[in-house]
Amino acid sequence: PKPRASHRREMSTWTAAELRQFLDSLRPDRLYPLWFVAAMTGVRRGELLGLRWPDVDLDAGRAAIVQTRISVNYEVQVSEPKTPRSRRSIALDPQTVAVLRQWRRVQLEERLAWGAAWVDSGLVFTRENGVGWHPDRVSDIFEAEVKRLGLPKIRLHDLRHTHASLALAAGIHPK
Repeated sequence: PKPRASHRREMSTWTAAELRQFLDSLRPDRLYPLWFVAAMTGVRRGELLGLRWPDVDLDAGRAAIVQTRISVNYEVQVSEPKTPRSRRSIALDPQTVAVLRQWRRVQLEERLAWGAAWVDSGLVFTRENGVGWHPDRVSDIFEAEVKRLGLPKIRLHDLRHTHASLALAAGIHPK
């Protein structure tokens, strides 16, 4: 019998300089906080998009990963993390906490501006009206930005691998 083809893609990562270029170039972008948190924590796309403010403790510098937002046949579904071990608390470094504090202020201003039309999803990463992002849309935006910036092509998921590689190179265990 013919061997089955692997569905796994080749893992790609960026260097610290490439990641810095990406983040510095997108600082004014609405999704900058999401890109930053993804790069600094190695959290999966669905975990980021499912992150709720009640699950984030900025004073303690921690975030609890308890739900995900995934796309199944382009329909968004909220579910539990990928594996039981994926339900976890992650540390947030001071710079990531600062980015999230600033993002929280922006989001609260948007909530006031939208008034009754604001959708109170409780999610950390939302569109201007409080509605959560579609996972596929976020990946499409990421790919477009990578191409626009002329950076080596990686998938959004590869920020997770980039985080782990850079952490190991710095002598820090990525978990």
